[in-house]
Amino acid sequence: MSIIAPGTDVPELTLRTEDGEAFTRDDLAGRTTVLVFFPFAFSSVCTDQFQIYQEVLGDFEAQGATLYGVSTDASDSQRAFRESLGTSIAMLSDFEPKGATAKAFGAFFAPGGMTTRALVIVGPDLVVQWSWIGEHPGILPGANLIFDGLAGAAT
Repeated sequence: MSIIAPGTDVPELTLRTEDGEAFTRDDLAGRTTVLVFFPFAFSSVCTDQFQIYQEVLGDFEAQGATLYGVSTDASDSQRAFRESLGTSIAMLSDFEPKGATAKAFGAFFAPGGMTTRALVIVGPDLVVQWSWIGEHPGILPGANLIFDGLAGAAT
């Protein structure tokens, strides 16, 4: 399976917020969104990744981008992870049915039964503008990768 390609309409999706509320495709409309698919809350690479993104979150927001972390962790775990990091990046759970959204976006690592490390930029029109997938879940995509994706999507 490969990552969803730029120019593709965003598939229907239902994720859960940290509070258990439904988060759907419609919640992406009208703004530029970066979906940050990651394997597991509290893992070392994921911790580093979100700490880096939090440091430059204002710069992402200045470019009109909203970030969401997406994993197959349960909402309670994601909330605890976000709070432990002190980050304001909202987390979305792809727990049940497990990995359904990650599979639709090509960001599911079947051998591990988890979300892999991937980035997808969705435009206000609900069309994928840019996407990236790591060679393996241990890859840490730096913030510059997102900035490059946002710049490429704007052209």
